Amino acid sequence: MNSQTLTLSLLGLLAGCSSTKPNRAPVGESFPTVQGKSLSGEATTLPQALSGKPAVLLVGYVQGTQFDLDRWVMGLMQAQTPVRILEVPTIDSLVPSMISGWIDSGMRSGIPREDWPAVVTVYGSEAGKITSFTGEESPRNTRVLLLDRSGKVIWFHDRGYSPAKAMELDQAARGL
Repeated sequence: MNSQTLTLSLLGLLAGCSSTKPNRAPVGESFPTVQGKSLSGEATTLPQALSGKPAVLLVGYVQGTQFDLDRWVMGLMQAQTPVRILEVPTIDSLVPSMISGWIDSGMRSGIPREDWPAVVTVYGSEAGKITSFTGEESPRNTRVLLLDRSGKVIWFHDRGYSPAKAMELDQAARGL
């Protein structure tokens, strides 16, 4: 067994030991203040880093979320949704926090450099604020949050990509 396989096995074991936080729809609530780091290396505080402008946050809890997340990005970009879109990989565990550089490096290898500022990874206890805010049942589904200028959630979806829901989100964003 090589060291990468051992590390992934250990992460899987530790993840399996944690309890799952029940899903919840936080519409009407303010997004929690969390510290993260963009793939371009910038320390980022959400939602403050959004400069008082509306934004869509696409939160993913596991690597398997990427397929769902990519469909949301594609749909919103094709609709030319007029707000900033951020991917927020959220890893609520101590072990990944300790190897965050290795995880971020892996993400950078699959994402074009020009998109790195739009990916803000949140680890450990900071990530726990987000998992508690949205829940983490069905972790492969992206948590899609539309925040208004003040950081309050005005639209939320966590049941997988839906073209109808993408159009609904686009219309809600255009109304801001």
